[in-house]
Amino acid sequence: MTGSETACETSRDNTRSAAVVVDDVFKRYGTRQALDGVSVRVERGQFFGLLGPNGAGKTTLVEIMEGLRQADAGNVRVLDASPWPRNVSLLPRIGVQTQSSAFFVRQTAREHLSTVAALYNADGETTERTLATVGLVDQSGTRVEDLSGGQRQRLAIASALVHDPELIFLDEPTAALDPQARRSLWEVLRSMKEAGKTIVYTTHHLDEAEALCDQVAILVAGRIAALDSPRGLVEKAGSPTRLLLPPERVSVARARMIPGVDRAVVQGGSLVLETQSSGQVLSTLDTMVGLDGVQTRSATLEDVYLDLTSGAQTNSRTGESHE
Repeated sequence: MTGSETACETSRDNTRSAAVVVDDVFKRYGTRQALDGVSVRVERGQFFGLLGPNGAGKTTLVEIMEGLRQADAGNVRVLDASPWPRNVSLLPRIGVQTQSSAFFVRQTAREHLSTVAALYNADGETTERTLATVGLVDQSGTRVEDLSGGQRQRLAIASALVHDPELIFLDEPTAALDPQARRSLWEVLRSMKEAGKTIVYTTHHLDEAEALCDQVAILVAGRIAALDSPRGLVEKAGSPTRLLLPPERVSVARARMIPGVDRAVVQGGSLVLETQSSGQVLSTLDTMVGLDGVQTRSATLEDVYLDLTSGAQTNSRTGESHE
C-alpha cells in the first residue's frame, strides 16, 4: 500500500470513529451566508453543545446534520453515512427534539408516545420506561392538549428517546422548564450520556452548557468562533477573576492602587475588583481590611461567550427566516 493510500485509509478510519463529521460546510439563503466554512467533529458518546446568538447558523447546521437540509458545499457524515439525500436508514438511529415539536394533541401522553414508539417498532415497555425517564408517569393519562408547556417539552424529549437512538439532537430542550424541572432534566441528560448516547445540543443557557457539555462550539455569523471544552475556552480566554467586597471597606481610589488590581468599580452594591492575580490581591486585602465578606467570582463560559458574540446580537435582529 502506498503512502497516499495509507493516509486515505487513516482518514476514513478517523471519520468512522466519530458520530458526526462536518467538513467545510457552506449554506446560503439568498444574499445571506448562513454557514461559512463550518467544520466540527462530534465523537461517539460525547455531549456536544452548539452555542451562538439568534441567526448565527445553529439551526441550519443541525438541520444539515439531521438530513433535513442540503448543504451548498462541504461534506457531512452522520454515523458513518451521508444524511443527504434524506437517508431513511439513519432514522431509527437518531432522535430529534425541536422547539416546535408536533404532537397528537387529542391523545394522552402515553398514547402519543406509544404511537411514536410503534413507528419504530419499539415495544410497550419502552414507552413506560421513557415516560418514567422524563418524569411524566403522573401525566401519562392526560391529553397532550391539556399538558403544560414544560410537560409538553418533556414529552417532546421522550419522543426523541423512545426508540433508543444512538445519536440525539436536542434543540433548547429546557427552554420552557422552571428551574427545578430544568435541573431534573439535567440528570436525565447525564444518564443518557452515561448510557453511551451521543448528544448534539443547542441552548442559550450558558450555565447549562458549562455543566453538561464535553465540548462546545460557539457560532458567530455562520463561522466557528471557538471550539473546545467549556473549561478550555475559559482558560484560553484569560478572563479576569472578580473579587466582591462591601464598598465601605475600601475606597475605589485606594482599591485601584492595590498591586494586581486591573479595574475597580462599584456595581450592584459591591466594590468589584478585577484581577489576573487573585492570590496576590486577596493577600493584600487580608492585610489591609481582612477577608470577611469578600467573595470570589471566577470567569465562566458566559464571560467567554459574551466576549465572542458582542456585536453579533444587533446584527441578528435584521430579521432573517433561517438561522
